[in-house]
Amino acid sequence: MVLPRPFLKWAGGKQQLLPALLEAVPASYGRYLEPFVGGGALFFALAQRPLVHAAVLGDANAELVATYEVVRSDLARLVRRLRRLEREYLGRDAEGRAAFYYEMRALSPRDRLGVAARFIFLNKTCYNGLYRVNRRGLFNVPHGRYRAPRILDEEVLGAASRALAPAEIACRDFEATSAEAEVGDFVYFDPPFHPLSVTSSFTQYTSASFDWTDQERLRACIDGLTARGVHVLLSDSPHPRIVELYEDGGYELRRVPARRAINSKAGGRGAIDELLVSNAPLLEGRRGGRGAPGARALSRRGSRPRPPRSPLDGGDGAAPATGAPRRRREPPR
Repeated sequence: MVLPRPFLKWAGGKQQLLPALLEAVPASYGRYLEPFVGGGALFFALAQRPLVHAAVLGDANAELVATYEVVRSDLARLVRRLRRLEREYLGRDAEGRAAFYYEMRALSPRDRLGVAARFIFLNKTCYNGLYRVNRRGLFNVPHGRYRAPRILDEEVLGAASRALAPAEIACRDFEATSAEAEVGDFVYFDPPFHPLSVTSSFTQYTSASFDWTDQERLRACIDGLTARGVHVLLSDSPHPRIVELYEDGGYELRRVPARRAINSKAGGRGAIDELLVSNAPLLEGRRGGRGAPGARALSRRGSRPRPPRSPLDGGDGAAPATGAPRRRREPPR
């Protein structure tokens, strides 16, 4: 039987970072929560383990969340729809494939099944597996021109569906997902990668931006979880501002090598560090009677989280809700 693994290509996906992430997972915990699920690499890796944990998966990308829900709950119909799309696409010549791709890209399905089938089709046939939208929330990645993309991988989808069966999935802001965490739970944050320069990182993920205020809001959220006794792991850019945001709060910071694979030029797809931030030392400090440093750090900064945004319900194919810096170098058409 195929083991669970991501069924989508995902810019910034953590498949290659899994050894370091799994090493940082607490030895024991209650539920698993992932407020920026993306490709779900860590979730699916944990689903391979014999211990089954209840999971809460969230994301601000409405179409992504709808796709996860359909894979979990309506797999048979999704497989039939993807099989038809794959047959239609692969049966055309290069020019016909491009025309079919742009026809699919222009659609705005209103039902969840249509959203999910289109999402997976575009993910497998677009340029470099990117997900990018413009300010109106419209997907605008060009055609990928692959020789024989595997649009339908029934075994991988089936394994993902089984892993997702007990999971709660919701389209919402990360604070709303994090609010469900209780003492002993484990929350993994994989927010939009904070760019090391204006053009060095792809992060355009939804129609709004995940800006520095959101980074500070995330830090405040992590402080609050730490004060409640929740295990937290964060992966982000090793940008000096991100490092500074966490290094004075008692958190454990660790740089790990990863490989950037979304640059339009092959020469730009090289090694780049990622930053892992864990609150394990702070939770150990609480057990040792030293209080909750994370709560003190929050008070010292005076950072107060904004109320969660109100995302769309994820089932109508409308524009997503939050994202990351808008400026980046465009891939070639």
